[in-house]
Formats: sequence, structure tokens, C-alpha cells
Amino acid sequence: MTIKGIIWDADGTLLDSMEIWENAGARYLRSIGKVPEENLSEILYPMTMAEGAAYVKERYCLTVPLDVIIQGVLDAVRDFYFYEARLKTGVKEFLAVMRERGILMAAATASSREHVEAAFRRLGIDGYFGRIFTCAEVGAGKRYPLIYERAAGYLGAKPGEILVFEDVLYAVETAKGAGFHTVGVYDRFSAGETDKIKSLADVYAREFTKELAEHLCGR
Repeated sequence: MTIKGIIWDADGTLLDSMEIWENAGARYLRSIGKVPEENLSEILYPMTMAEGAAYVKERYCLTVPLDVIIQGVLDAVRDFYFYEARLKTGVKEFLAVMRERGILMAAATASSREHVEAAFRRLGIDGYFGRIFTCAEVGAGKRYPLIYERAAGYLGAKPGEILVFEDVLYAVETAKGAGFHTVGVYDRFSAGETDKIKSLADVYAREFTKELAEHLCGR
């Protein structure tokens, strides 16, 4: 296949960042001197932000309003992207190889633009992407192909000429269903889906290597 463009997911694919979505509540509590319960992430996972804030307020006897708790959690998430999020091993070198081979690249993320741009700048990979597309800005999450279609339009290529790198099953399913070539990427937070991703994706990447780059570029 001839690859003219790549669409990259951010969290769990380029960035080793999924941990923040499991421990943002705990980080907030520690920041105000509280000790979070060990299974807090499991308790908060099915809740909305407002429901989670209400639980934390009652469980930890907080006197501040719910909106202050919510903002505290959002600040913990923001600080993680601005100061802590790391690249997956081999990402920067892999991106450099793709650019050297003339392949245009865009990012497509469900996270906020502010957070992803800050992390990309700090980690020195912002220059590899012509544009960053966010689910919020296109108006649909990754269970729908709109974000990939918008990115493909920017790249000036057809889905069959584009690789989509994703770490979660539903996103691989969406991209694959829309006609894109897909690369499933291992992430420890979606490890339970590994076998299904391997069976669906065109290529599965445990890590980013020179051999993977050569395989994808056909040489």
C-alpha cells in the first residue's frame, strides 16, 4: 500500500498519559491533604464529573462547593499534561523517520487542545503535525468517523492512503470501518483489548521501531 498520510491518536498512542484519567481524583485529594482510598478510581469511573465531585465532597467531608472540587480535578489533569506526560518509547525517532519519507501527519484526539498542544510542545514533537483535530471541535467522538474524515481532508488523501494509529478497540473499529488502514498500538491501560485489537488492525505495534517504520513504508 502507498501511504500518503498518518493520523495519530494522542493519549495512549503517542503519549503515555492514560494514567491521569484513572487518578485525577486521587491527585486532587492529595493536593488538599487528603489520603484517597485505594479503589477510588474504580468508584469514580462510572460517574459523571458532577457525580464524582459529590461523592468526594461527602466521602472526604469537604466544605468547598462542588464547582471548586471539579475545578481542582481539572487543574490536576491540566498540570499532568503541562508538566508530566511522557512520550511512548521510540515515538520521536519514529516521527522523524516518517517525516523524512515525506509522509504528512495530523493528530486526532479526544483530549483538550490546550492539554495536547502543551504536552507536544514540551516534548518537542509539535512540529511533526500539520494540524491537531479534537473531538470537541469536530462535534463527535471516536465512535464516529468524523474526526478521521476531517483529518484525511486536511492531509489531502483518501482513507485507503492513510494510516490511523490508535490504542483502543472502539477507535480502531471506527477507523477501520471508515476505510482507513489501522495500526493498533499497545498500551497498558487497554491491555485487556490486545487480542481483539490485534485481530482487527492491519498492523499491531508493541513499540515504535525502525523495523515497524520500514514495514509500513514498504521498504
